[in-house]
Amino acid sequence: MLKLPARQVHLDFHTSELIPDVGRDFDAAQFQAALQAGRIQAINIFAKCHHGWSYYPTEVGSPHPTLTRDLLGEQIAACHAIGVLAPIYFTVGWSVHDAETHPEWVGRHQDGSAHNINFAPDAQPTDPRPCFSWQTMCANGGYLELILAQTRELCARYPVDGFWYDICFGEVCYCDACRAGMATAGLDANNAADAQTYHVRKWQHFQQATREIILGAHPQALLYHNSGASQYTPQWHDAMTHFDLEDLPTTWGGYDKFPIRARYFANSGKPYTAMSGKFHTAWGEFGGFKDPDAIRYEAACMIAYGAHVNFGDQLHPSGVMDMGTYENLGKGLAYIEEIEAYGLESEPYANLGLWLSGSEPHDQGTANMLMETQTDFEVVTPGRALERYDTVVLPGHANLDDASAAAMAQYLATGGSLLVLGEGGLDTAKTRFLLDVGAEYQGSANYVDDYLVVGPRVNAGMVASPITCYTAALRAKLTGGEALAAIKEPYFDRTYAHYCSHQNTPNRLEDAAHPAAWRHGNIVSLAHPVDELYYRHGARLHRQYFQNALALLYNRRTLTAPLPSAGRATLAHQPQHRRYVAHLLYGPPLQRGRCLVIEDLVPLYNTPVTLAVPEPITRVTLAPSGEALPMTRLDGAVQVTVPKFAMHQAVVFEY
Repeated sequence: MLKLPARQVHLDFHTSELIPDVGRDFDAAQFQAALQAGRIQAINIFAKCHHGWSYYPTEVGSPHPTLTRDLLGEQIAACHAIGVLAPIYFTVGWSVHDAETHPEWVGRHQDGSAHNINFAPDAQPTDPRPCFSWQTMCANGGYLELILAQTRELCARYPVDGFWYDICFGEVCYCDACRAGMATAGLDANNAADAQTYHVRKWQHFQQATREIILGAHPQALLYHNSGASQYTPQWHDAMTHFDLEDLPTTWGGYDKFPIRARYFANSGKPYTAMSGKFHTAWGEFGGFKDPDAIRYEAACMIAYGAHVNFGDQLHPSGVMDMGTYENLGKGLAYIEEIEAYGLESEPYANLGLWLSGSEPHDQGTANMLMETQTDFEVVTPGRALERYDTVVLPGHANLDDASAAAMAQYLATGGSLLVLGEGGLDTAKTRFLLDVGAEYQGSANYVDDYLVVGPRVNAGMVASPITCYTAALRAKLTGGEALAAIKEPYFDRTYAHYCSHQNTPNRLEDAAHPAAWRHGNIVSLAHPVDELYYRHGARLHRQYFQNALALLYNRRTLTAPLPSAGRATLAHQPQHRRYVAHLLYGPPLQRGRCLVIEDLVPLYNTPVTLAVPEPITRVTLAPSGEALPMTRLDGAVQVTVPKFAMHQAVVFEY
């Protein structure tokens, strides 16, 4: 496989047939000048777009009606002439021309209606069309044959660096081809589980078929099928050579969505790229620009989490690159060129594990609380060795099976510890605890919400008053655990018949019979889903409560770097260079309209950084400046002080 470049661009080119002279003004020298100004090492360029048109003289597909040149071929040649890789983009799930000429290729719901996103089939021609509105195709039957034929054609015509298939793995489909395929496989289209089984097999067949064609012709090529880079869909991951974690944090889930995915894919054994955009909002925006400081911050965050860097752009129909975009990218990526060696080809190094529960509100809520307290972590999945972690956090979604519970019991027996949130210790049927938590499960909550009263072991930075919990705790009866916090239940749930004041019902004065938190050996259990509470409501007291409970178990961090809550601290290990690299980030995003904006990169001063690793540290420097820092040796650790940094600082610990 070709080495995945550090600095990349994804060049959108979804171009209507109503626009004349497409690609007319493309100039190889201007194209190259833009890439060089942006410090770009790879660029995804279009063979076929969402409008269904191809940008080369295809004999299999449909060339763009107003294109009169081999735009794809010229772009590949221009890239290769300056040492830039040019993976080929090919749309799968959205293709207007194919949908209009072959409606039988459109994905179908069980009732026969078409799959679509923001698309109104009965809209009038003059009605405004919403953003991101397309009918969704089914990669089966004749449409699959077309995709494979065009893939073969492209592999035969061009020196292929890679393929980037877009909009894969849509909804379960009930088109004629899928119904026939289910019948042939002995599956019942009226059974949801059977239909889902066929859906997975169909897309896996598409993946393997394209992989065989591409790697058979170009064994070193890169291959990615988009929509597969989720920590919750491992069924799509095997055929890819690498992963692109598509995220436009300004509008698509914010700046905390990427880190937990990066930690998951760091375990994959394959390289991964983080994708953002040069746009102010999202894909398909002409004339939108992100400030170079924001580009620099986002890219530094990508490097800090071990990811390659990709920023999306969109080519004007004329074929002329926007130099303002690439000058902006160049300003931002100049810094990345200096620090990429300190983040890429590294492995995360933390002794705290976050168990992946399969529920985004619980997993992301836990990750947010950890990141905001600069508590570095690794993502743990079933089958992964637990012994490397001092503590593992189980989010509050019930997903344990007997095998995972047995592995955790063995981990506890060898000195490990668990922080269990909400229903995280239950079996998936929610009938019993699968772990010896020192309590018996007695059922779900009596009320919709309730109140938390912390005890002296978990009250640092907390109020003594009852604290509202917008989702009530499960009920457990202690059999050997030590209570750490109590619950006060409301007088009643709020209904039209029973209500008090504007929002929630006040608490009863007496404690409930079931505790809010307890400890049993090396397990601390919090009966509330504190992770989901924080994800949905963001109360600082809930984060402090979580932090206090974690501190009962976890007090030997590999990396300690106190920063404001918007600060992020990660640790990378590069054994090939005999060094650890601590990455410090600080760039608070601001909500501006519907976008999160990075603007004020204020400096931080005199930040202490403490590292506790097995190897004896011999030297500490700042990267990329090379400035040496004096060390203080502590008990099993070293500490340095970073005098000043703005936005990002890499601290290099050599051994």
